[in-house]
Amino acid sequence: MARPTTAQRGREVRRRLLAVACELIAEHGWTAVSTRMLAERAGVTPGLVHYHFSSVQALLSEAAIGAMRDYLARIPELLDGAATPQHALEAVLGELDAHTGLDPASLLFVETYLASTRDSALREEISALLAHFRARLADRLARHGTADPETTAAVLAAAIDGVLLHRPLSPGTTGADVAPVLGRILAPAAGGRGNDHTEGTGEPS
Repeated sequence: MARPTTAQRGREVRRRLLAVACELIAEHGWTAVSTRMLAERAGVTPGLVHYHFSSVQALLSEAAIGAMRDYLARIPELLDGAATPQHALEAVLGELDAHTGLDPASLLFVETYLASTRDSALREEISALLAHFRARLADRLARHGTADPETTAAVLAAAIDGVLLHRPLSPGTTGADVAPVLGRILAPAAGGRGNDHTEGTGEPS
């Protein structure tokens, strides 16, 4: 078997550092992660951390943004399979029910949002991710005739984040509880196809 090349070993070290950075952010909080912690968890020397990344902050940012991008990329698949905007909302909220708000993925999102309040470059990257997500959501809503799909998508995205943020404080509130409330903002545009559904069935009338 051929031995890994220097380039391959370098890519593997980068991949490992990015993965452990996400773990450590969730476990200890963004500002507590150090070069030593990263190196020990990844099984490399501290010098390799700074060889592959200009700073710990740069490593954390790349790791967190990559994880957020991967997560958000899965959401359109849920939307594509939805027959109505209400069904799309229920699918997204159902996905969130897998998270307690204190699980690694949730904590990574929360820590990254908090870090972005003090890091303009990170804030711009998150804003770009969210803008792309909202645009795709707005496109799906527009296809169903939802009124003002761009603003509706922005409000829904913010509300979904809020639900996740409050999940540890109100663990009994599920996606099934939230969906009918948020669904009220999915009103159709005048003359649009709309998303009216028969009471209790969620099917178009």
